[in-house]
Amino acid sequence: MLRRLLNAFWILLAIIFLIEAWLWDHLEPIVERIVAALPLRAMKHWVAERVHSLSPATTLFIFVIPAISLFPLKLIGLWLLANNYWMSAVSLILFAKFVGMGLTAFLFDVTRPKLLQMRWFQRLYDFVIALRAKATALVEPVKQRALEALRGDGDGWTARTLRSIARFRKSVHQAR
Repeated sequence: MLRRLLNAFWILLAIIFLIEAWLWDHLEPIVERIVAALPLRAMKHWVAERVHSLSPATTLFIFVIPAISLFPLKLIGLWLLANNYWMSAVSLILFAKFVGMGLTAFLFDVTRPKLLQMRWFQRLYDFVIALRAKATALVEPVKQRALEALRGDGDGWTARTLRSIARFRKSVHQAR
């Protein structure tokens, strides 16, 4: 029983990690498009030039700025949550999450060469990339089973139930 709970915990943790990775992968191009649409490309070039002249440790500070600057918004979101302003709280926390993730992805793109000069950061980066591959391998079978169940493929009770529902809906639709 404990083993099953622990396995479910690791799968949940892997899913959360992969959602973060998915957001990272998909928000960076959106931020890049915003930078291209607004006159921010010059700002990106300016930031890249400044980063080039900085030490790797100072570059790390620039990379962490979005997390630090958006932390007060998350605290306000928690206050809203504690005072039963659920929609406002969730909206603000999600907004801070998306903006923070997008800005961090943007800044990481600019600061990556400098950050990877630090040995500990290179090891951490390699660890996160390896962890992402393990999380993907852990979640992939669960994802495939879920997709099979949603499509009605397979022989499990969920798939049989979904096929029965589909047949019932088809017969109701044909009766009209």
